[in-house]
Amino acid sequence: MDKALDLPFSLTHQVRDACLCLHIQRAARAVARRFDDAFRPLDLTNGQFSLLMSLNRPVAASMGSVAALLAMDRTTLTAALKPLERRGLVRVEVDEADRRSRVMILTPAGRKLLAAAVPIWKRTHAAVERLLGDSSADQLRADLRALS
Repeated sequence: MDKALDLPFSLTHQVRDACLCLHIQRAARAVARRFDDAFRPLDLTNGQFSLLMSLNRPVAASMGSVAALLAMDRTTLTAALKPLERRGLVRVEVDEADRRSRVMILTPAGRKLLAAAVPIWKRTHAAVERLLGDSSADQLRADLRALS
């Protein structure tokens, strides 16, 4: 066997125990599942909630601004919008200021669903913060912002 390919099992443990990427991904998946479960009665995912919330603004949102906020590329954002458009929760229109661009608008049905989702988000968010115990949620948010 090629010695260059012989990785010790102890390295697997080292990565398992130390890898920030792994720990952040695991935590993100666990928190996402918790919110998905909570939003399920509204037929909404945590990602859809975040997308709808990002459109809750006084003026129509540009694709670029929402993609940047949600750390998505435009192709992924466009795909995420499709089911919300089909449900009548979001409208995508030509940007009057730049006819080559598109803007997204939260419809009245989208606002109604978002209003129903907010109390669920508040309860679930409080439960997640309680899981942190003595750790500071504010410090965690600051640390995560530093990474992004």
